[in-house]
Amino acid sequence: MSEFLRVALDFPAVLFGFGLLVVLAYWLSVLVGAVGADVLDGGEDIGADAPVGGVAGVFAAAGLGGAPVAVTLSLLVVIAWFVSLSGAALPEDALARALVLPVALVTAWAGTRPLIRPLRRWAPRETGIGRRGLVGRTCTIRTGHVSHRFGQAEITADDGSTVLVQVRAQGADAAGLAAGRTALVFDHDAEGGFFRVAPWDPARDPGRPAR
Repeated sequence: MSEFLRVALDFPAVLFGFGLLVVLAYWLSVLVGAVGADVLDGGEDIGADAPVGGVAGVFAAAGLGGAPVAVTLSLLVVIAWFVSLSGAALPEDALARALVLPVALVTAWAGTRPLIRPLRRWAPRETGIGRRGLVGRTCTIRTGHVSHRFGQAEITADDGSTVLVQVRAQGADAAGLAAGRTALVFDHDAEGGFFRVAPWDPARDPGRPAR
């Protein structure tokens, strides 16, 4: 056991060993219900063609997309840890030990790709909220004010998910918008990447269902 600990705490195994502890703690939290299994996958995108960001975007660019981020990351860490641990069998040569780190990373990437391929068939595909679908909805202003240059609002989709978007307003419309106020999204500026909004009062339009 002492020999195993010595090897596990040696470079570069110790780097991936710390990551392995984080992975174990994460999955234990999932088992007890403290966090969701998809907490690392990020929120919902606007539009099906919106670029994937965050960790999921990095994995997609590396050819590791399509599977839950937590699963992909766990496989990468586990494989890299085993490879780096095996590097302890190499002679006590500084150059050889230095090469273990890049070899472990490349092996982890190459080994994870075929392992996650079957998972892509069962992974749920998010279609996202279409920009056209946002026009005509109501939103809640989340910034202190809205102007022709600045403003953000939160829109709730039919499934209960929310998305934060850039909004703009001018003149009297802008003067009537502040944090917490309800506004109506009436247009989308594709070039500017924002939505035009105006104050909206449900009492003035009882025939219009709030969405």
